[in-house]
Amino acid sequence: MQAQPHYGPALCVLGLIDAALGHKDLALDEGRRALALTPLEKDVNNGSLVLQYFAITAAWASDKELALQQLEAGLRAPSASIMLSYGALKLLPFWDPLCGDPRFEKIVASLAPKENRQ
Repeated sequence: MQAQPHYGPALCVLGLIDAALGHKDLALDEGRRALALTPLEKDVNNGSLVLQYFAITAAWASDKELALQQLEAGLRAPSASIMLSYGALKLLPFWDPLCGDPRFEKIVASLAPKENRQ
């Protein structure tokens, strides 16, 4: 962060660290700043990753509403990563704070593989 204070991806990782340490307000501020520094319109790949990591940061900071908003935005992003796949949302502990929330469960169900019926 000292070498690149305006690099959104590094700032969003710092937000994750602060969320894990329980510094919720600081984590959310860092995540918002990372989003502002890395808008999707200017950098699709990094902007998409920052959006996805901010969803996790918000979940860890106990802001479910913000986390779900960011998750939905991340799924609409042009380059959503494997981190937002059905398996990742269902199995990775990153998303545990959202498990059981009806809106989260609906998102997960919408990504479930479709059965091949013949």
